[in-house]
Amino acid sequence: MATLVQVVLLIAKTCCELLAALLLMRFFMQWFRAPFDGPVGHFVLALTNWLVLPLRRIVPPVRAFDTASLLAAYLSQVALLALVAGLTFPAVGAQPLVVFVLLHGLSALARLAIYLFIVLLVVQALLSWFNPYSPHRRLVDRLTDPLLRPLRRIIPPIANIDLTPLVAILAAQILLIFV
Repeated sequence: MATLVQVVLLIAKTCCELLAALLLMRFFMQWFRAPFDGPVGHFVLALTNWLVLPLRRIVPPVRAFDTASLLAAYLSQVALLALVAGLTFPAVGAQPLVVFVLLHGLSALARLAIYLFIVLLVVQALLSWFNPYSPHRRLVDRLTDPLLRPLRRIIPPIANIDLTPLVAILAAQILLIFV
């Protein structure tokens, strides 16, 4: 029985976190006005439209924020945490469990967003080193530039090498310690 629970949790964790990461990617792409016209944009839209478009009828965007995508990502994390808590702690009362799941869902979503930016920063660094003319470069630059622009004002390139992605990754990992 314990093995079956582990299998169910592994499948649920994989599906919910992948969905939440795609929903966060959609949120950040819209917030930073990144292009959806490439293969990555089409992939994100194809895998998230089924959830975001109906949710937009209920939750309208607020300024430049796609609140439907953000809410869907949060609900994905909450559903995963509720499943984990329900399978792991079945004897705990419902009220403390609900509060725990709702609050922990926020930190799980923040942690996932930080990991997403770390991956984007690594991809950006790799593209700049190995394929600076990649069609994906424009998308990755649009998503990482708001983080790197302030750092570039402080840290100049050394021998034409931009160290700001490394500093941003270090800062993100420090932030993960607190989240």
